[in-house]
Order: sequence, then C-alpha cells, then structure tokens
Amino acid sequence: MTTKRRIAIFGSTGSIGTQTLEVITANTDRFSVEVLTAQNNHELLIQQALHFNPNIVVIGDEKKYLLVKEALIPHNIKVFAGAKALEDVAALDVYDIILAAIVGFAGLQPTLKAIETGKTIALANKETLVVAGDIAFRMAAEKKVPIIPVDSEHSAIFQCLVGESYNPIEKVILTASGGPFLGKKPNFLLNVRRDHALQHPTWKMGAKISIDSATLMNKGLEMIEAKWLFNLQPKQIQVLVHPQSIVHSMVQFSDGSIKAQLGLPDMKLPIQYALGFPHRITNNYPRLDFRKVSQLVFEEPDTKTFRNLVLATEALFKGGNLPCVLNAANEIAIFAFLRNRIGFLDMTDVIERTMQNISFIANPTVEEYFESDGEARQFAANLIKM
Repeated sequence: MTTKRRIAIFGSTGSIGTQTLEVITANTDRFSVEVLTAQNNHELLIQQALHFNPNIVVIGDEKKYLLVKEALIPHNIKVFAGAKALEDVAALDVYDIILAAIVGFAGLQPTLKAIETGKTIALANKETLVVAGDIAFRMAAEKKVPIIPVDSEHSAIFQCLVGESYNPIEKVILTASGGPFLGKKPNFLLNVRRDHALQHPTWKMGAKISIDSATLMNKGLEMIEAKWLFNLQPKQIQVLVHPQSIVHSMVQFSDGSIKAQLGLPDMKLPIQYALGFPHRITNNYPRLDFRKVSQLVFEEPDTKTFRNLVLATEALFKGGNLPCVLNAANEIAIFAFLRNRIGFLDMTDVIERTMQNISFIANPTVEEYFESDGEARQFAANLIKM
C-alpha cells in the first residue's frame, strides 16, 4: 500500500485550487488534504473543509476568522487567519507537497517558507518566480527542494525534459492561445470592458489570469518564469500563438529535434502530473483524438497591439527588480480595469510608466524586492488615482 501524499493547497477556492480538489477526490487512495487556505471566499473554504476534513485551514481576511472558526472548530479543524498565518502554516511539517496557487505577489512568502522547510513545490503561482526567481531557486538548490510547474506551458516543457538531463536545450517555445482578442487591433480594444476580457476562448480561469491572457501579459510572465525553471538565457525563450491550445509547449534541442507535449486544454492534467510525479496517474478525462483535429496553427504574436508582451520581454532581458516592478504595476492595473476605473489599453500605459519611474536594482535582496513591489504599486495607483 502506497503512503498517501499529504497535500497543502494554498489558494484552494480559486480555479486551480478547486480543480486540484477534483483531482484529489478522484485519487483518495493517493492523496489526503492537510491544509486549505483562501483569502476572501470563506463560504467555499468552509464547504471544502467540511468535505475534506483537513488538519488546518487559513482564511487570509482576518475579519472572517470568527465565521470560519465557528463553523469548523466542532469538527476539530484548526483555524488561523492573516498573512502571517499563511507563512507560519507553510513552515509546518504537516504536509508533503504544497500546491502554491495563491494569485499574485501574495503567494511569494508562503512559497519561500515552504522551500525553506524542504517541501516539494507544485507551483501554480508564477509570480513567485517572476518577482524573486533568483532567490527562490537559490533556496531550492540549498534545500534540495523540487519545484514542479503546474502552469500547462511549463508542465509541458518539464515533461519534454524528462530523460533529457544531459542534452543541451537550444530553445523552448511557449504557446499562447492569443486570448479573446486574437487578431483585434487597438481601435477595437479601446472599447473593451471587463466582461469581454474575461471570456477566454479555450481555458476556464480566474479573473486575474484571464485578463493577463487577454493582454498577453500572461505569456510575458511565463517567459520570465521559464528562465528560472529551466535555467535558460532570455534569447532561448520564444512565444508562438497557437489558438487551438492543443500543443502546450515545445523544446528544441541542440540537434534540431523538437519535443512537444499535447493534450486537450484541461488544467487537471498538469495538476495531476505535478502531484503524482514521477508517476502518471490513470484517469478518465476526455482524450485528444487527432481524427477530430482539423488544423494546428502557429503564428507570431502581434506585439504592436499587445505591448504587454514587449514590456515583459524587456523585464526578462534586463532582470534585477524590473520583473518585480512589472508584476506589481500589472496587478494594480488589472485591479483597476476589473472595477471599470481604466480602459483595456490603459493597463499597458500604467505598467510602462511605472517601469520607467521605479529605480532599477541589479541584484536585489528579498527586502529590496518587497520595497520595489510597494513603490511600484504606489506609483501605479497614483497614476490611476485609486
């Protein structure tokens, strides 16, 4: 009998978190839920806790602590609240794998705490590596901690590299769906509102990542993440638009051979792969049938219209604290756009001006990353007059 892997899901009420719980439900002989966390959605967090009976629950919003505590204390589930509690629980030896799915910069500190504690990281929070990839991977090397990507693109590259440790990579090719506005020009995007931008053509995702996909910022963040995950130079990372979302990414080796990972667009596949690695787990998910695939299209992204990808590429090549600044300004811009405070194209202007005005630091410390994040958020918010 295989010992169950104990899973901590940081961000359990979001899209990735809920799909992770679906994977665990289908594999209760392999996994148990030990920790669940959420920022605001206390009602769903309570439902999840009552169903999966974890050891610990954390609600980020301290105002909702008593609501969660009163619902769960009779079931002998420990309840904590606040950002500090997320870090403290991440450092506890009550789980084997952390599924890091907290959205945005907020996921950085708990993930670093989990690395420090020597836990396996199933990484869905790309911002951890965008903001502080150098520090995260230096810590992971010291602690001999595996970081297994959950993003479909990075999972695809990770899978392509299994068994290839001695073979040099020439480049990786990240595929992008193109989002809901593929082929559109700036005059169309001027009138885009949140409801349009949230309607992704192939993936079901949370609001933040859906907007990132619509602006192509998601692909820019993934480029920065890929640099750290696979020890690449910026020039080794390419982006191609692939609207069918069947080829999740590719690796080209030094002999010119290319390996690709394909499948239907379903995040449960990379989640399951990360939790089960190095074993593949049998499932009954729908299969890709090439007899029903009429075409696979690949094309260059339109960087004149979707300039977020250009800004992210600049941050990728320059490094230092610039990716951190990019990420902070992007989070503020998305927050404002989702509340109809700024237009779709205004997001790019906010990010660009913030990147131009925050002091560059070539080799930041953790403290300097946090300072840069705070300065960038304040500058971007002032631009928007939030």
